[in-house]
Amino acid sequence: MSKITGPFVAIVTPFDASEAVDVEALRAQVRRQAKAGNGIFVAGTNGEFYALSFEEKVLVAKTCVEAAGNDVPVLAHIGEISTHQTIALGKAIQKLGVKAVSAITPSFIACSQAELVDHYRKVADALEVPVYLYNIPARTGNTIEPETARILADHPNIIGIKDSAGSQESIDGFLAVARDRDDFDVLVGPDSLILHGLKNGAAGCISGLGNVSPVTLNAIHANYVKGDVAKAEEAQTRFSALRKDLYAFGFPPALVKRALRHAMPAVGASRAPVLITEEVDAKVKAISAANAEAID
Repeated sequence: MSKITGPFVAIVTPFDASEAVDVEALRAQVRRQAKAGNGIFVAGTNGEFYALSFEEKVLVAKTCVEAAGNDVPVLAHIGEISTHQTIALGKAIQKLGVKAVSAITPSFIACSQAELVDHYRKVADALEVPVYLYNIPARTGNTIEPETARILADHPNIIGIKDSAGSQESIDGFLAVARDRDDFDVLVGPDSLILHGLKNGAAGCISGLGNVSPVTLNAIHANYVKGDVAKAEEAQTRFSALRKDLYAFGFPPALVKRALRHAMPAVGASRAPVLITEEVDAKVKAISAANAEAID
């Protein structure tokens, strides 16, 4: 398999007024990101995977693969609390044509590093599609340590890690693992650390904020790859400022979706129990308007 690189967007899952998945609105978002040159990451945190049923996760993956066609690659998140259910979802998703899958650590259960190694080995053994580890301890309560990633990197079907721990220290720990081998890559999760990751060997990124500003996201990666670091830094500065302004108001995925909704109402609201006050909504609307991006 060719190496997976570039910017990916953790695509939002649009809902209609009854909170059902809006397939046509999802198709429109995929086409929008593909036009900007960004790959698609399905049913991640910004896709509200925690609020989707098994069947809905399959539906959104199928929709995204079909909408993306051969234009951009599609990755899918399959992480569940149990190893059994993660494998079951992965087996359903891998039939759809995704390039790879990723899985967060089990949540609710406090896992030892040995249990995480066992979990990911079983998932990778059971699937034919390549697997990324996915580290997001603030949401799961479990952290993948760099040494654990190093152990798991020896598995032939584990090709890298998406790190969303939020710190440069965490990213750097996994980048050190990746530098020692050519079959394990890092995808940067924190929007403020994309360029730092690229400068230090990351293969790409998976961004939630790219839903709002897909052109700026793409500019970070595209300019860095072509050697224009100054322009890449300018784009990263804009992206980081947007992140700081928007995420100051609460749960980032809900704020990303609300900002996008102001520009493209068809994406709908986040599923309950998420609520955004009128005061916050007014501020998000202003941020959305100030960061609107046209895609040629």
